Amino acid sequence: MSGHSKFANIKHKKEKNDAAKGKVFTRLGREIAVAVKAGGPDPASNGKLRDVIAKAKASNMPNDTIDRSIKKAAGDANGVNYEHIQYEGYGPCGTAIIVDVLTDNKNRAAANVRSAFKKGDGNMGTTGCVSFMFDEKGLIVIDKEDCPMEEDDIMMIAIDAGAEDFAAEEECYEITTDPADFSAVREAIEAEGLNMVTAEITMIPQTYSELSSEEDIKKMNKILEILEEDDDVQNVWHNWDE
Repeated sequence: MSGHSKFANIKHKKEKNDAAKGKVFTRLGREIAVAVKAGGPDPASNGKLRDVIAKAKASNMPNDTIDRSIKKAAGDANGVNYEHIQYEGYGPCGTAIIVDVLTDNKNRAAANVRSAFKKGDGNMGTTGCVSFMFDEKGLIVIDKEDCPMEEDDIMMIAIDAGAEDFAAEEECYEITTDPADFSAVREAIEAEGLNMVTAEITMIPQTYSELSSEEDIKKMNKILEILEEDDDVQNVWHNWDE
């Protein structure tokens, strides 16, 4: 993992998201609602909710907004039921894209995702067509500038808690875990009071693709921008080396 830092992409995504925090918080609110519906409103007994709360905090979602989202979900037994779906497809030059969706209308979601691929001269594929090119991992990123602890100490905490890999990049520390061990590692880092730039289960490409043509880059950005604007889309993962 240490050969390709995810920090630049995460920072870039966060900067873009800062201009649209309302949309980001709406997406996180959906994840909170799904977690509460599945395991109840108490984070102490709902590991999935604890993970979503950590992800929300890493995205600078205020605590009172998180609390309101939990209370709203807990008191809304007849609320919207969201379905989790993943779509896969290809961007320019065969770049691999996975689209993670939470939706109350899968026909609308499928049509919108297919349209996004088409407008960027890509195409939506079948389930499994590109996901084999990614590894599902827990990813925790800590900004070096915002970290008071020594590198060796953080590494030992992460490894002792079950992390698979620890990488010291130029600007950050990146910790990767098996999805099953993610919560334990995240909680160990959180217990030390360390701020996390990101803390979530993600899809990490096994290899990366480069786009050399300005036209192809424009098409790829078109796909990603349309997907980012879609309210049903929670995450977009790809192997384009930006």
